[in-house]
Amino acid sequence: MATALTTLNRESELSYAYLHAIASHAGVNCKTSNRHDDNAGIDAMLTGWEPFPNGGSLTEVDIKVQLKASIKTPFDDGDSLSYFLSGTQQYDDLRRETHASPRILAVLFLPPKAEDWLTHSHEQLVLRKCAYWVSLRGAPPTDNHAGVTVKIPKKQVFDGIGLMRLMASISRREIPSYSAPAHRVPHGD
Repeated sequence: MATALTTLNRESELSYAYLHAIASHAGVNCKTSNRHDDNAGIDAMLTGWEPFPNGGSLTEVDIKVQLKASIKTPFDDGDSLSYFLSGTQQYDDLRRETHASPRILAVLFLPPKAEDWLTHSHEQLVLRKCAYWVSLRGAPPTDNHAGVTVKIPKKQVFDGIGLMRLMASISRREIPSYSAPAHRVPHGD
């Protein structure tokens, strides 16, 4: 007997919808992965073609995406948002420097209440909050087998402009890599 999607599955499906909407609006192809790719930590592949704004010599660019969604309010340190990535298999895969196609983690932060996630009318469809992305390529290994808290720069909003900037940098053969967050020093009075 079929049952309704679980809350977790609904969050996941909305992350795919978000990715497709942003990519389509930017003129980028978005292909969801098959089971084999999903088992390899790839939920979708984005393909863009020239012209890229300030692009380089590559005329076609692929980015592989690991998608996540969360209703938990992330810790915000002012520069980045924290997301706990369960287990270390996905983290280790994302931090590898041996993949030909760049891989990113994209996290859609949704409002805590499901009734606030999406509204629609004859005039508009609104998916609340947004996604951010981070490259973990070259990130340090971890000894914590339960998972890793990843800091995602707030300046890396997964939107059309940001996606095209990312595509352009890859077309210049600039592979996005992990950048350790700066340690903020509290200022005294």
